[in-house]
Amino acid sequence: MSFRAALPFLLAAGLLVGCGVVQESGAGRIASPKPVTSSAETIQGRWWTWAASEGESTNPVMDTTGEFCDRNQPEDVWFLAGTFGGTSQRTCRVPAGRPMVFPLVNRLCSEAKCEEFMNIAEGGATLDGEPVTLERMEDDDVIVTGVADNPLTGEAGRTRSYACGIWARLQPLRPGRHTLTIRGSAGDFHTGVDYTLVVETAPQA
Repeated sequence: MSFRAALPFLLAAGLLVGCGVVQESGAGRIASPKPVTSSAETIQGRWWTWAASEGESTNPVMDTTGEFCDRNQPEDVWFLAGTFGGTSQRTCRVPAGRPMVFPLVNRLCSEAKCEEFMNIAEGGATLDGEPVTLERMEDDDVIVTGVADNPLTGEAGRTRSYACGIWARLQPLRPGRHTLTIRGSAGDFHTGVDYTLVVETAPQA
């Protein structure tokens, strides 16, 4: 089934996407929720708007190689995307000095569905073989702004919903190549990405 054919079902069920290794009690360490805000908007809302800012052909969530990972990135953070199910391998060039944020598994749905989702969501991540600390972000009230034919909301304009998921944030990495492995799941939904991150050398003054 094509993604476009499945889109009405996904939207009716509450959209699942994400990215993320190991379970919460394993290598991944779960931290208490700590919302991140910028311009009175949560990091979940910012990520969903970023992910909905490209159509299907160039969308970073549907990207199978990493060639679209730089699309519409904000100046203060670098977002990474998961998949709509299954595992992808991507190579992504990241500017020096940029912190990174990504979901292991996340959802856009009603407040009640978010509570159900977070009861079964799990995942983990490793950076260069070391476990990454995770955060559980519960039912944020968000406004997502998308473009036409984006594969997340399916239409242009603003959508109000609740967002929830398991997330990770990385401080800026040293220049060079890094391996980031992320896995997430919620019931029978599984997602993951094996990233090769190429962090650029800071420009000379």
